[in-house]
Amino acid sequence: MILDQAQALRGIVQQEQAQAAGNGQARVLAVTSGKGGVGKTTIAVNLAVQLALMGRQVVLLDADLGTANADVLCNLTPAGTLAHVVAGYKPLEDAIIEGPGGFRLIPGASGLAQMAALGEYERRRLMQQMRRLEATSDLILIDTGAGVSPNVLGFLVAADEVLVITTPEPTAITDAYAVIKSVVRQKEDADIRLLVNEVRDEAEGRVVYERIAAVCQRFLNLSPRFAGHVPLDANVPLSIRRRRPFVLESPRTPASESLRQLVHRLDRHAAQPPGEGLLRRMAAWLGR
Repeated sequence: MILDQAQALRGIVQQEQAQAAGNGQARVLAVTSGKGGVGKTTIAVNLAVQLALMGRQVVLLDADLGTANADVLCNLTPAGTLAHVVAGYKPLEDAIIEGPGGFRLIPGASGLAQMAALGEYERRRLMQQMRRLEATSDLILIDTGAGVSPNVLGFLVAADEVLVITTPEPTAITDAYAVIKSVVRQKEDADIRLLVNEVRDEAEGRVVYERIAAVCQRFLNLSPRFAGHVPLDANVPLSIRRRRPFVLESPRTPASESLRQLVHRLDRHAAQPPGEGLLRRMAAWLGR
């Protein structure tokens, strides 16, 4: 079955190769976490907003399958979702809506358990339509689900970069390491960065990072890069309740400043040429 999926995707790649020639390819950044409740989607949404404000063409794919809520954080009511796309009811372009700041959002499908386990046909349809976005975007952000399910891992392995979100909580740290380990087992040269959320200060963020990096170095022979920290900031939960990204709601607060520093680093990487493209990498992943 997996080989059949890979063959089907490779066929799509070959069919679109001539059309794709000469077109640009967006870099793909997957935002993930080992467990829920660490602020992953909040970070992903605010990254998309800030990058768009800087003039980048950004697409945020809410691929937190089954529990998607990026549209809720942006106070948006989508007419279509990722579920409609993979079911064939809507083309991807009709599901895209403009988010605050000017980024494009592909809403996920909250509350649909079947979305958490895409089958061969659905995954193929999604990847085929995602291919068209690569030529019209600078950066595709993928807000994956938490954990290491096959669908989550597929997105992580296919991405150019993986941003793992954790907090100082012991369970979040343990699960963040589990995600990194799972990605590295499938892709030894994965570009992994670690962002420590909800810390008292930068020093605490560094301590958490160094703890995870030391374990990764010992058992995986690699050290994820330190993406930075986002401090505890009362304005963040307030912005969530108001359903408005905190970089817009409270642009001068510590959390917004830390987020902007991260975005400037990511923006430099967004200008670099990507590798093979998302569709081709997904085909390779399915062929494993």
